[in-house]
Amino acid sequence: MKAFSVIGISGTGKTTTIENIIAELKKRKYSVGSIKEIHFDGFAIDGPGTNTDRHRKAGSEIVTARGYHETDIMFSSKLPLEDILRFYDKDFVVMEGVTDYNIPKIACAGSEEDLERIIDRSVFAVSGKISLKLDNFRGIPAIDPVSDASRLADLVEKKVFEILPDFPADCCGACGFDCRELCCRILEGKSKRDDCIISESNIKLIVDDKEIAMVPFVQDILRGTLLGLIKNLKGYRKGKAIKIIIGGIRE
Repeated sequence: MKAFSVIGISGTGKTTTIENIIAELKKRKYSVGSIKEIHFDGFAIDGPGTNTDRHRKAGSEIVTARGYHETDIMFSSKLPLEDILRFYDKDFVVMEGVTDYNIPKIACAGSEEDLERIIDRSVFAVSGKISLKLDNFRGIPAIDPVSDASRLADLVEKKVFEILPDFPADCCGACGFDCRELCCRILEGKSKRDDCIISESNIKLIVDDKEIAMVPFVQDILRGTLLGLIKNLKGYRKGKAIKIIIGGIRE
C-alpha cells in the first residue's frame, strides 16, 4: 500500500488538491482511501447528548453508528496512524494535514514565505494556491491541482512508494540510514524502496491478517527461538518453509 500526505496551513488548497488527485487516481483504476487530520482540540463527530455520546460516556471504549448508507466507528482516543492504516487495503492512501509520519508529501501554500516554513526533503511537489504563481520552488515542481491534475497524478505514480517502517534512528539502520532519511533518499533518487531489508525478511509476523514490521534484531531473536524448538521435532527438514498459526489468544 502506498501513501502520501498533502500538508499546509488552512485555506491554501489542500482539500482541493486532494480531491483532484483522488479523482484522477480513480480514473486510472486505482483503489484509494484517505485520512483527514483535524487540528482542532474540541473536534468530535459525536455531539453532546446524542445516543452514541451517551454510550461513550457510560464507558463504551468503541462506539459504532450504523446507518443506512454509512458506518462510523468511534474510538475514545487518538489512534496511532499505524493502527488506523490496519483498516485500509488500498492502492493509495491520501492523507491531509499529516506531518508526523514517514511518507512523501505535497506542500500547499499561499506564499513563498509559507513554503519556507513547511518545506523539507520529504516534499516532492508543491500545489494549491501557490501553484498559480510559481512553476517550481527550489527545483520542486509546482503544479495546479485543478488545471493540471493529470500531471500531478503522474508525479504521484512516479514518486510515491510502499509505506516504509518508521523505527527510531537507533533501532534499525540496517539499510545504512534511519527510516526518515531513507524516505528522503528514495524521493531524491539516491536509494530504492527495496533498500529497506525488512521487506525482504524470510520471517514475517502477521496478526489479524496484517503484517507487523520487525527490525532485524527482533527478527533474529524470533527466528532463532522458533528454530531452536522446531529442530528437535520429528518432521523438521532443513531449508523447508515453516508456518506456525496461533489462534485467538485471551490475555
